[in-house]
Amino acid sequence: MQLSANQQRILGCLLEKQSTTPEHYPLSLNGLMNACNQKSSRDPVLDLCETDVQNALDELIEMRLVTIDEGLSGRVNKYDHRFCNTQFSHLQFSDQQRAIVCLLLLRGAQTPGELKTRSARLADFNNVNEVETALNKLIDGEYVRKLEREAGKRDSRYIHLFGEQQNSPADTFVALPSEVIKDKELSDLLAEVEELKAELRQIKAHLKL
Repeated sequence: MQLSANQQRILGCLLEKQSTTPEHYPLSLNGLMNACNQKSSRDPVLDLCETDVQNALDELIEMRLVTIDEGLSGRVNKYDHRFCNTQFSHLQFSDQQRAIVCLLLLRGAQTPGELKTRSARLADFNNVNEVETALNKLIDGEYVRKLEREAGKRDSRYIHLFGEQQNSPADTFVALPSEVIKDKELSDLLAEVEELKAELRQIKAHLKL
């Protein structure tokens, strides 16, 4: 399953609102657009127009990941996901796993501690160990991947594997194998040494004049 950034945001919003505001679920196009463009609990913050959301919805409907309840007699159309935990999906997650996937779709790479803090309205985690257990099960299913730990950071971050990632430069860095990083650092140091040697030769030649 390879989802675009807009498709990820839409599915994340549908998963979130189904749990946090079930009285307003399924969502209308306008409600979904507002959810996608929220300034809080989103990373990155987007500014999708109605056409952007409708185009991504049409794609998800074609992929059978979203269904439309066509409004009759003046009622607006409503949209419902079939992404997971339905009779139409092969993805069947526990409440904790579903919460993690939802947060990763909405906010990108996160640590277990961040996932625990941000999951309060989606699922119950008694401690970070429970988050890590759920993450490991998702890794076993090849739905999630653990990134290399950033230098100076205590915890590693995790990303979902449902499509393209909008990584920051830091994400790109930690995703590189450690051997590649070390080789690049060594190459940079050797280049600096050669530049210093050349400057030293120029200084010596100038002093001899």
